[in-house]
Amino acid sequence: MHLGMRRTQLAMRLLVILSLCGESACAESEGQMKFTRVRTQFIAALGEPAATSGIGADDWGLWRIDPGPRGVRLEDYEQLHAAGGVAPAQWKLDSTDWWLEEHGLIMEKPDFPLPAGKYLVTGDREVTTVLTIHPVDPDGAHRWELDDGAALYDVTHLPCRSARYTSTSDHPCSPAKAKRAAFPVAPGASMPPVEGCDKQDYAVLFVIGVAEN
Repeated sequence: MHLGMRRTQLAMRLLVILSLCGESACAESEGQMKFTRVRTQFIAALGEPAATSGIGADDWGLWRIDPGPRGVRLEDYEQLHAAGGVAPAQWKLDSTDWWLEEHGLIMEKPDFPLPAGKYLVTGDREVTTVLTIHPVDPDGAHRWELDDGAALYDVTHLPCRSARYTSTSDHPCSPAKAKRAAFPVAPGASMPPVEGCDKQDYAVLFVIGVAEN
């Protein structure tokens, strides 16, 4: 999930968007949203690719720092295990609930849930728009919606693949059982299964701005 030189490109895109406030990506019916530029963050999102809104945002997470460079390669899992699950970047592996990215890097968990607010999101393709995460309503639903008729697929960064692996009731779930030959994963493809694990694929969205209160 490395950005590399995309950081500069995304920052330039944000500056252009912010200079166009009053357009659909920045306007509200009662005025204008003001966004604060942020170092690129990453949302782990669940939903149908064609959906423009939905519930279940309490299952969405946020990496405030690119987890790729902080990850541990599958071939180094034994060293990670020997270190008590503490990675060189000082995050700790939960052996019952862990994450992989498209190059076969074991990643730290994102923070759950994604805080309520408005986020300027993009898939680093054609669409940049506003994602609204609503507070939990009285019925316990945690809604999300995208502006401009954008679908979740439109703001998904396809090259970034991400999946959560959890232990089943009958079998231990270990990164040691992941097949290294299954990586890297092609853009848009599903992450590979791991023996003894339940798997949940997540879409990855780039956050390049956060609305000011």
